Amino acid sequence: MIELAELIEELRRELTTAKTAADGADLYFEVGPVELEVAVAVERSATAGGKIRLWVVEAGADGRLAGSVTHRVKLTLDPHTRSAGGRAPWVSGAEGEGER
Repeated sequence: MIELAELIEELRRELTTAKTAADGADLYFEVGPVELEVAVAVERSATAGGKIRLWVVEAGADGRLAGSVTHRVKLTLDPHTRSAGGRAPWVSGAEGEGER
């Protein structure tokens, strides 16, 4: 399992890589809203002032994980870049391993 924040950070890295690959490319795509649907396990730390953490659950989980109830969460992210004055980024790039 990974934390939801790590999943979003990895998505940010992947989109940044694709954006960098698009520099100077003739064919490019504007990034529209990105929808993620994930199953998360909610955990609250037992320490004083403990925070709530959301863990992304592996696909196929049966709805309960180590005594934690899992929930389905759908996030819609609308990517923009600071460097382009808040416009949606353009992406391109070669296929990665396992992509078509």
